[in-house]
Amino acid sequence: MATETAAPAWQRTLVVLTGMGFGVVVIGCLYWAQTVFIPVAVAVFLTFLLSPLVSLTQQRGLRRTPAVILVVLLASLVLLSIVGLVTFEIRSVADDLPQYTKNIKGKIKSFEEMAEGTAGLGKIVKDITAQWNLEPVQPKNGEADKLVPPAGAVPEKLTTVIVQPESSAWLSRLPAFFVPIAEVLGGLGLALVLALFMLLKRENLRDRLVRLAGHGRMAMLTKALDDAGRRISRFLVMQLFINVSFGAAVTIGLFAIQVPHALLWGFLSAILRYIPYLGSWITTTLVFALSLGIFPGWVQPLLVLGFIVGLELITANLVEPKLFGHSIGVSEVALLVAAAFWAFLWGPIGLVLSSPLTVCLVVLGKHVPQLKFLDVILGDEQALDADVSCYQRLLARDQDEATQLVLAHAKTAGAEQVYDQLLIPALNYLQQDRERHDLTEADEEFILQATREILEDLGERQAVAVAARVASVPAPEGTPTPPTHKVRILGCPGHGAADALALEMLRQLLDPARWEVDVVSLELLSTEMVTLAGTIAPAIVCISALPPGGLAHTRYLCKRLRACLPNARIVVGRWGLKGNVEQNDEPLRDAGADQVETNLLETRTHLHAWLPVLDRANGMLCKGEPPPKTIQALPQLLEAAARG
Repeated sequence: MATETAAPAWQRTLVVLTGMGFGVVVIGCLYWAQTVFIPVAVAVFLTFLLSPLVSLTQQRGLRRTPAVILVVLLASLVLLSIVGLVTFEIRSVADDLPQYTKNIKGKIKSFEEMAEGTAGLGKIVKDITAQWNLEPVQPKNGEADKLVPPAGAVPEKLTTVIVQPESSAWLSRLPAFFVPIAEVLGGLGLALVLALFMLLKRENLRDRLVRLAGHGRMAMLTKALDDAGRRISRFLVMQLFINVSFGAAVTIGLFAIQVPHALLWGFLSAILRYIPYLGSWITTTLVFALSLGIFPGWVQPLLVLGFIVGLELITANLVEPKLFGHSIGVSEVALLVAAAFWAFLWGPIGLVLSSPLTVCLVVLGKHVPQLKFLDVILGDEQALDADVSCYQRLLARDQDEATQLVLAHAKTAGAEQVYDQLLIPALNYLQQDRERHDLTEADEEFILQATREILEDLGERQAVAVAARVASVPAPEGTPTPPTHKVRILGCPGHGAADALALEMLRQLLDPARWEVDVVSLELLSTEMVTLAGTIAPAIVCISALPPGGLAHTRYLCKRLRACLPNARIVVGRWGLKGNVEQNDEPLRDAGADQVETNLLETRTHLHAWLPVLDRANGMLCKGEPPPKTIQALPQLLEAAARG
């Protein structure tokens, strides 16, 4: 069978450059054509947001077209009412600002009194006061004469005075006033019209996407679109509900504290909460700073600060986890970077839409294989599997973090799962990198030594836990005492220190009261191992040969051991093997192996299945009365025990 070869370097470079060029073109189009793309993004946002309302209206008996028109009209009325109300409130705040000058002066004077003992802070406060023209700047000694020209002196430059006829000056201000409003209303109107047609033609748009993907991927794309649509709609509806509730609570609280224009601040807090992690604190800072000017004392501003901060903490830590679940699927760093990116492209509206847009991209990345990179870059799932992360930390020579990963995994998944799920795969990766010559001898030695120390730590913890459990639960009366003899296992490393470490893991998994595991030294040759096995005559011989590689040497060792120990059980541990299990199993069994294992816990299970027969035979041998028939039939009895 032909093997796949890696693409040449120039092809990979061409693909990367093409992707970078395509990304630059897309970002440029999003920036320069934002007049078109912003209404489209808002329309998509409204479509996902209004879809549940349309479905609910249809369930009440209304047909689709009237239901869509009714929902869009209601949304339009709500949006226009909000825009009009916010515009009125903003003008009212602008008219009221001059009334707060006296309170601001009083706050600054109090700051000056507190800063009298600190020269630097006092100078800063005085400079700020002077810049705000809250008090006149007093000239220094000798500067007054320089500023006032002598009598009769002719100024160096005359000021030109232009007399304009009285006319309606407000006409000249109309373009500057109406152009921004027209742009906002035009974009909002276009977004509403697009949302209307997207809701009406939702099935048509879906069918076109299915046709673009091809009939061969119809099942995958249909499930992806349905699931993505439900998840995005649910997220946007929940986010809108939380933000509106937060804004309503802020409005009621500020109204109770007697903050003017509480409705405006509640609306701003609801909108700014779309900005991830920063929106609520922007609202808090703005309202607190304004309350310093509104109120003459300090009680109300501190109440405002405590109320909004407490409400945000409750919402973020109690309400959102309940409604969203554990997570919205986007990492914190990705949300902040996305907020900066969309704010750069589209300004404030991009900042507000950044969180919904990012969630949409992550959901698409989860369901569309071609967009999987979006889920990897933006998602909050662990980028690396636990075993890969553990090995990567060992490669980086960060033994502390690798140990923390192992101990944390032991607490969540169980101590016995650590060997097969973390440590054995890490040794497999070590074997792969060593065969590819990607590791130096120093790196390999560090990884092996760190793994050895982690194993020792696990063994000590396991021994302490077992001793505590035995001490806390005394054995009931009548419980038979365990046998004094132990079943002996001789562990033979196949071709390296990693195999010896795997045998140490097996030793820790077995009960030391029932099993005695002896690991052969790595310095012994294969012939010396066979001679030692013949001298010890163990009941079980376990050969550790971690993949990849080592199959030929393991077959040779199996043949020699089988010839030397015809009645012993030979177990080969190809622990961590994922593929080609049959291709490994058959040649090893032909060489004399009784069992080929790919999992440490399964190896322990098979050994425990043989334990009753081995105990009986071992007990007879200890008494010095081995029945010949029983000893001769030992392999058949063990085979029957293995079959259950």
